[in-house]
Amino acid sequence: MKEKFLEYIHNLQDQICAKIESLDGVATFQQDLWDRPEGGGGRTRVIENGEVFEKGGVNISYVHGELPEALRKNFGVSQAKFFACGLSLVIHPKNPMVPTVHANWRYFEMYDENGDVKDCWFGGGQDLTPYYVFEEDAKHFHQVCKTACDKHHEDFYPKYKKACDDYFWNTHRNEARGVGGLFFDYLKATEEFSLQDRFDFVTGIGNSFLECYAPIVEKRKDLEYTQEQRDWQEIRRGRYVEFNLVHDRGTLFGLKTNGRIESILMSLPPKVQWRYDYHPEAGSKEEELEEILRNPKAWV
Repeated sequence: MKEKFLEYIHNLQDQICAKIESLDGVATFQQDLWDRPEGGGGRTRVIENGEVFEKGGVNISYVHGELPEALRKNFGVSQAKFFACGLSLVIHPKNPMVPTVHANWRYFEMYDENGDVKDCWFGGGQDLTPYYVFEEDAKHFHQVCKTACDKHHEDFYPKYKKACDDYFWNTHRNEARGVGGLFFDYLKATEEFSLQDRFDFVTGIGNSFLECYAPIVEKRKDLEYTQEQRDWQEIRRGRYVEFNLVHDRGTLFGLKTNGRIESILMSLPPKVQWRYDYHPEAGSKEEELEEILRNPKAWV
């Protein structure tokens, strides 16, 4: 399974990078191949200073070795070897009318003392972080997610949509990071779903990503914007940074497993503002976004 999923995410990385370059029209991805001393490595691709995308990363990692102490406590084991691989991406557009997007699809194995697979599961999801709310964009993103989920089980979309709203919640701000999408973790084989079923579901979601996001970029990338709207984008990006550094499990996992720091922190936007006790003007589009983030909606 790990070889099959690793091949899948390599191919998906190629497809997504090609589409992002096509949408930008100017910038291309820089690639870094890296090794992890404890075992494994990755293929990092970063795009910067483009016509459409200010910064983005589409990264693959595959790491293995002894499970770090902090994670042994999480999983309730005294000693174990592990393998983890995944594709993680974050795209930060230049135009504040185009939303930031994040996605991740991953697979994890843990082994016993004989090297046999003791436990394994899939995780992942995709979510949208707009700076200005276009209701039809949020509905489109969620509808594509729902359609992809419904092919596998009618309960998946409502379950994983709620999990996304719960997970991407900046507790210290009492607001969501964005307008949500899907989030799922610890998808193991059960009596109802085989590991192959889980693979089919996760890859189905991965295959839906470009359909979720690319049409929104195409629709919004040439809209005019003001410096004030750009400032608002950078203020909201600050909340994005806060979530990633304080709450995000993927960031914390990378740091605890001696992951490659440049790849882990590629999700951070290049320009951010933190203004003291800032509040948008009453009745403004900026305030509308904050209201939605405090009260997650059912988009479809």
